[in-house]
Amino acid sequence: MKKAMDTLEFLSQDREARRLYEERQKYLHNEASMIEWATEKGIEKGIAKGMEKGLVEGEKRKAIEIAKNMLSFGIEVSVIAKTSGLTDSEVEALRD
Repeated sequence: MKKAMDTLEFLSQDREARRLYEERQKYLHNEASMIEWATEKGIEKGIAKGMEKGLVEGEKRKAIEIAKNMLSFGIEVSVIAKTSGLTDSEVEALRD
């Protein structure tokens, strides 16, 4: 019922009022579209960063696993650090 009343009110306006109304509606539609587009881009960017971070963390976990295995074979800390990309102190911490 409200929509019908709004439509009736719109149709009874003069030409200039209808033009202004239509321009306002176009503006609101464009603004909503821009917000939706920006939101989608932001989500895509967030997902990409999250995946990138996950890969880096996964690589670090793999390096730690390899370093632990190398420690179990008695390989020197400095050699493990060079080959795994971990620091000497990180490798030392794994020994404990």
